[in-house]
Amino acid sequence: MIETVRIVLRALLALFFVMAGYNHFRDPGFYLRIIPPQLPAPELLNWISGLAEILGVVGVLLPPVRRLAGWGLIALLIAVFPANIYSAVAGINPVSPGGPTWVLWLRLPFQLLFCGWVYWTCVSRPLLARDS
Repeated sequence: MIETVRIVLRALLALFFVMAGYNHFRDPGFYLRIIPPQLPAPELLNWISGLAEILGVVGVLLPPVRRLAGWGLIALLIAVFPANIYSAVAGINPVSPGGPTWVLWLRLPFQLLFCGWVYWTCVSRPLLARDS
């Protein structure tokens, strides 16, 4: 039962990351607005992060490399966290320009939840042998 939940949540995770990765190429302005200006080559950073999300999904779906891909996605979530902080501090809401800034601050703790989601569905091992 628990492994079934893990599989379903892993599939949702893959869908989430592939959509986000694709969006980096479909609507780069969404991401470019929140890349801190101190970072060089924002277009390249956007491209790299989108590609990393898509490649992470491929890895998550392949059992032999799932754990490594999970760690990679966690590293990616940590790497893009400064963009989320910049978005909140600067009041840049890429979803709803001019929208409430409290939403941007509320979004920050969700990065930790996303890391936990990736960890539980891709990195951690089942508790029981029969769940593997």
